[in-house]
Amino acid sequence: MTSPETLTFMELAIQQAKLALDVLEVPVGCVIVEDGKVIASGRNRTTETRNATRHAEMEAIDVLLEQWQKNGLSMSEVAEKFSKCSLYVSCEPCIMCASALSILGIKEVFYGCSNDKFGGCGSILSLHLNNTMPLNDGVSPGKGFKCTGGIMASEAVLLLRTFYEQGNPNAPKPHRPLARQA
Repeated sequence: MTSPETLTFMELAIQQAKLALDVLEVPVGCVIVEDGKVIASGRNRTTETRNATRHAEMEAIDVLLEQWQKNGLSMSEVAEKFSKCSLYVSCEPCIMCASALSILGIKEVFYGCSNDKFGGCGSILSLHLNNTMPLNDGVSPGKGFKCTGGIMASEAVLLLRTFYEQGNPNAPKPHRPLARQA
């Protein structure tokens, strides 16, 4: 059974996803929690910023990095802080976001629905698992993190379904004609 605290934080992530939906972004939202308090939140802003990397997780991470830099924290202090944080996100982190979370050393991730096309926490790749094999350049790919999915998944799926059913006015126009429906 999911704890009341987990449900509370996931509800906040879903609220961020709704904010994204309101401005015609793919509805994914997240919050980062330390010591039982939300210390950052984010929502998809890829269309708004015209930057494909501006996923909810990256937005929240950047809020913290900027704040912690302003406070004069060293890289090791930042790493220590991330190791005490939990991320709650409405949809399974994509490969890019899961990789970033692993490199940053986040403690744990809770997500709503799985991401069958781009999921980095088990659906496509399992970047949350501790992978001690160094990359080609000798850099360790990350520490790995605990991951729990399926929390409020139906609410997250409903938001995504709403977005895709209304059509995405910001999607690029297809270069070839669509196949005719029989």
